[in-house]
Amino acid sequence: MSALHIIAPQSGAAFEMNKGDILTVIDPLGQQVSDMVLFNRDDIKEKISSGKTMDFEETILLTKGHFLWSNRSQKMMEIMEDSNGRNDFLLAPCSPETFKIMYNNPGYHPSCLENLNKNLIGYGIELDGIPTAFNIFMNVHFDTTGQLKVLPPTSKPGDLIRFKAEMDLIVGLTACSAEDSNGGTFKPIHFLVTNASFDKHI
Repeated sequence: MSALHIIAPQSGAAFEMNKGDILTVIDPLGQQVSDMVLFNRDDIKEKISSGKTMDFEETILLTKGHFLWSNRSQKMMEIMEDSNGRNDFLLAPCSPETFKIMYNNPGYHPSCLENLNKNLIGYGIELDGIPTAFNIFMNVHFDTTGQLKVLPPTSKPGDLIRFKAEMDLIVGLTACSAEDSNGGTFKPIHFLVTNASFDKHI
């Protein structure tokens, strides 16, 4: 069994997975978003695509039983379990510009884009190569006019989401840095990777 890894508040991690491996992402304290991006380990130009995923899965509310697809229309991950059931695939990772434009904060602020870039650069993945993330536990709503609203996550302490890799992958994962996405506080994210043959329960 893989060791449990801890992503500190407002930081990130990157790691590899083999096809068939299981990734479990846990919200240990509740109401904390985690941005996830995926790349084909053998060709980093193939990466997770929000557009292809929502097209093929015919929903914007992705949860257990759905797949995450690549820009080349290939399955990258299957969502095997989702105890919270609310995730987002509409909004891009928060960036330094997010806090200047939306939060009116001209100073330095940690961001998911920076944390993904910092951890993925060792795999040859440049800033402009980072796609829209699958925002685990993020609670985004929209009204009849299309107006978007980010509400606090509904995840409770210990909620988890479990994925099965459909190809060899490079994964970027964060503990999100945006106040509005996390109910105004910043907390850690836990994750572990296990072999597909290992009992799925942790």
